Amino acid sequence: MTSKMANNAQPLIEHLIELRTRILRSLVCIVVIFIGLLYFSNDIYSIVANPLIRQLPEGSSMIATDIAAPFFAPIKLTAVVALVFSAPYILYQIWGFIAPALYNKERRLVMPLLVSSTVLFYLGLAFAYFLVFPLAFYFFIHTAPADIAINTDITKYLDFVIVLFMVFGFAFEVPIAIVLLCWTGVTSPESLKRKRPYIIVAVFAISMFLTPPDVFSQTLLAVPMCILFEIGLFCARFYRPRTEQEVHEEDDEQA
Repeated sequence: MTSKMANNAQPLIEHLIELRTRILRSLVCIVVIFIGLLYFSNDIYSIVANPLIRQLPEGSSMIATDIAAPFFAPIKLTAVVALVFSAPYILYQIWGFIAPALYNKERRLVMPLLVSSTVLFYLGLAFAYFLVFPLAFYFFIHTAPADIAINTDITKYLDFVIVLFMVFGFAFEVPIAIVLLCWTGVTSPESLKRKRPYIIVAVFAISMFLTPPDVFSQTLLAVPMCILFEIGLFCARFYRPRTEQEVHEEDDEQA
């Protein structure tokens, strides 16, 4: 009995060791990229602040209300950028950890999901930076009272844009979420199609809470999410839950 328990514990220990190794590799990747970008931290902050700077009235500028903010704000942003740049490698480590437990057919399906999720996340960040930020900041600047001087604190601006980056980055993962829900049997494309009107209303309601309080930003989040919802419905047709017969056939192939 003791020997059997020891044999069962051995694979678990091996999996935990492998998991620790892959986590450490991911952390090392983040640190290496962070160190490589650290010298350019001020330039990175300038790039991220550019959408607001271009909208500020003549004579206005960003300010630092904390004496240490000019030092820590760019470093904080650089750490976030290092994490974002490390995403493909982190996903590769996740793939390497879960791949041995998958059937051959599942491996062929999971890899496109990992690649597309990375691409969609980056597209969400680019969408926010190049389209949403200019429109949102234009709205904020030009609706301010005439006697108000606009001098945004660099730390508060950084917190604001990081939240928006994450909102749009994860919002663009809608197709992946739909595929996973359908693949695991939680729902089906047919069921989601029947609920489409309610989902669209929910998307606009969620966008209202996640974006700045202007109709442009809300629409710019809701419309892509609706389009991505339709893309997810299309792709979900290829990710159906496995039937018992398919499970037995795949078990036989693996054997």
